[in-house]
Amino acid sequence: MASHTANGLRRAFVDFFVERGHHLEPSGSLIPHDPTLLFTVAGMVPFKPYFVGEQPAPWQRAVTVQKCVRAGGKHNDLDEVGRTSRHLTFFEMMGNFSFGDYFKSEACAYAWEFVTGTLGLDPERLWVTVHTSDDEAEAIWRDEVGVPAERIQRLDKDNYWRMADTGPCGPCSEIFWDKGPEFGDGGGPAHGDEERFIEIWNLVFMQFDQQEDGSMTPLPAPSIDTGAGLERILSVLDGVESVWETDEFVRLLARIGELTGVEPGSDDRTDVSQRILADHARSSTFLISDGVFPSNEDRGYVLRRIIRRAVRHAWLLGVEDQIMSDLVDSVVSIMGDDYPELIRNHDFVRDVLDREERRFRETLRTGLAILDESLGRLDEGAVLDGDVAFKLHDTYGFPLELTEEITAERGVSVDLDGFRTAMAEQQDRARSARRGAASASAGDLSAVLEAHGRTGFVGREHDEAEAEVLFVDDEMVVLDRTPFYAESGGQVGDTGSITSDTGRVRVVDTTLALDGLHCHRIEVVDGTIEVGQQVRAVIDGDRRSSIMRNHTGTHILHWALRQVLGEHVKQQGSWVGPDRLRFDFSHFEAMTAEQTAAVEDLANAEILANPACRHFETTREEAEALGAIAFFGDKYGEKVMVLEAGPRSVELCGGTHVSALGDIGPLKIVAEGSIGSNIRRLEAVTGVAPIERLREAEAALAAAAELVGVPVDDVLEGIQKRLAESKALRSDLVAARRQVALGQADDLVAAAEEGLVVALVEGIDRDGLRDLALTIRDRDTIRAVVLGAAPDGGGAALVAAVSPDSGLDAGELVAEAAKTIGGGGRSNPDLTVVGGRSPENLAEALEQARAAALAG
Repeated sequence: MASHTANGLRRAFVDFFVERGHHLEPSGSLIPHDPTLLFTVAGMVPFKPYFVGEQPAPWQRAVTVQKCVRAGGKHNDLDEVGRTSRHLTFFEMMGNFSFGDYFKSEACAYAWEFVTGTLGLDPERLWVTVHTSDDEAEAIWRDEVGVPAERIQRLDKDNYWRMADTGPCGPCSEIFWDKGPEFGDGGGPAHGDEERFIEIWNLVFMQFDQQEDGSMTPLPAPSIDTGAGLERILSVLDGVESVWETDEFVRLLARIGELTGVEPGSDDRTDVSQRILADHARSSTFLISDGVFPSNEDRGYVLRRIIRRAVRHAWLLGVEDQIMSDLVDSVVSIMGDDYPELIRNHDFVRDVLDREERRFRETLRTGLAILDESLGRLDEGAVLDGDVAFKLHDTYGFPLELTEEITAERGVSVDLDGFRTAMAEQQDRARSARRGAASASAGDLSAVLEAHGRTGFVGREHDEAEAEVLFVDDEMVVLDRTPFYAESGGQVGDTGSITSDTGRVRVVDTTLALDGLHCHRIEVVDGTIEVGQQVRAVIDGDRRSSIMRNHTGTHILHWALRQVLGEHVKQQGSWVGPDRLRFDFSHFEAMTAEQTAAVEDLANAEILANPACRHFETTREEAEALGAIAFFGDKYGEKVMVLEAGPRSVELCGGTHVSALGDIGPLKIVAEGSIGSNIRRLEAVTGVAPIERLREAEAALAAAAELVGVPVDDVLEGIQKRLAESKALRSDLVAARRQVALGQADDLVAAAEEGLVVALVEGIDRDGLRDLALTIRDRDTIRAVVLGAAPDGGGAALVAAVSPDSGLDAGELVAEAAKTIGGGGRSNPDLTVVGGRSPENLAEALEQARAAALAG
């Protein structure tokens, strides 16, 4: 290579394999379609459907440089970052892949040729490992590639690869680089020091599919998945001790040094914090750019933990001002040329991190206050309760090591066993929540798919079709072709009927099974339907039309939201049914009424212009060239469906849509709210539904006008007038009741004992009760007064007032009484008013106050 830079290594790797017939596939998103994974953890994750046979691979060979994050679940390097020479949460995995094309021989030869030829690494410093059971791989390395037998070693679990608890797996073979004797013991990777022998390439021989029950089934075609860590290889090429000394990290760490005022390399402790900042700045920038947002659930929780960990280490470095947005600028500057999405999303990523850091810095202060309070109750040599440490960790994002560091300074240790118990209980709850995500066995449907292929979908052109029955049971029918849309991409499945010469069924839903089988969920109307019969399949056309209006409406709504709120708005989920649509999107605050109106106005103006919609199939590359936006959660192959909803909205979508925007009819937003941190949800209706809502609103308005006795046009003025009259009447009533109550003052004073008045007063509000107490207190013979009442609004009230020379404290008189009525209030020595929720206990509370006054 001409220069040892990350950019140069990316190009060299890609060029090598493209020259050998591999299709260059851009990096997939860090958000995988695989429900068993939080993040894309390896280069093969986007290709899993090809390895397990769910989808045919569009090419036999591919090469990628894939963005990866390992910071949650089974694949978690978070706690190792900064403390080792090679662990990262965000990294780039270079890989070449074969989908049933070449296998072990070619994969080993390609890898050896690249590392020794293209990269020029010394073969004398390379070692190879194979799985203990893989005689074939050892023979290939030795006899075909020419690696000396003494440099080939066997490993057990370390050379068997699984993506997760279920899914593709197989034996693997690794290439290691020997950094030299100064880094530890020799003997090769099987026996030597792991800091000396570092893995630079992993070749997975994908042969099996791991099932939930522990069994393994052969994959349809043996395939190759390789992974070569870009950062690790770059450190080897540069002859440096760690990934932190490679070109992109050197630039990022230099900027961190400027921002923190701490020179990189000046101290082991500060070096760890700076490395964590560098790594976490990369991972948080890429995750947010790919659509992950800080939250308290799933991948959003992991992102929040990464951000908070970075901020905490900035705090340890003495940084009191916000730092993350500056680090975003550096990451984008360094990596934006290779990942253009960073440049497009730069401002939004900066804004999200800025908000999150600001909130956590406030939380950090709160956590410190809680910890200080707990430590204040402990003597030196004591132990901080593990539950306290876990609460700080889990609720406030306060890392355990920070708690240990602060407690150690006070001579206090942490109950680590208690902390681990609380952590294990939480993890058990999380694991239980994730169970059930795995899909059921496809059973006979696999045989149907293998024999007949995917269901032919004709529902874009036709509402009904003649078809052959391929599979039927008590709950489901599968046809060779169908007009029924199967639920996917947020759009609900079609309903309708299927009729044969011998029977008729009602289709209550349509779903997808495996890759492309439309499963019609049925209720039998009469007779039977048999495999091999010709049937007539008819969808509910009116229902489908409503769904189409709503689905195209989501695309126009998406466009309008981006116009009004900003380009950071990205779809995070959707649901499209016949009666309404739901659209989830990224945004950091509630929409104002003005913004909602602006979105509605833009969307309806576009609809009223009635431009044509074009829904067509093309290549993904061509779709990207058109500027098509991908919808969250949808899977896209090499061929994609593109919806041009008028001239301004171009998005990938495989749903069903109207032919012109005017077919949508009016669009009305009916609800907006939060469904998580930085995620908002809109609900809207289209077509006749806004008209129906308008009729309902007009009917309600007419009924309101009739109730207040005014014409509809004057209903607002009429309601305001009635409310003013009602308010005046209530004020008069309150005043009258207060006057009556104040009239009791003489009677209550006359009944005083030893200058003390304690009484329950009827028909008075809280303010009146206070005024009455003050009136009584100001009489010459009164030392103290405690009054109780149950106001009309509910609850209970107590008022205590004492004369200046009484020697009593009003707050102390009702301290116990306040608890008895289930409430409290601010204590004042001269006058205290308390409220509670238990008026039935007022008599007891007043006796407690009497006793307190007499005792004083």
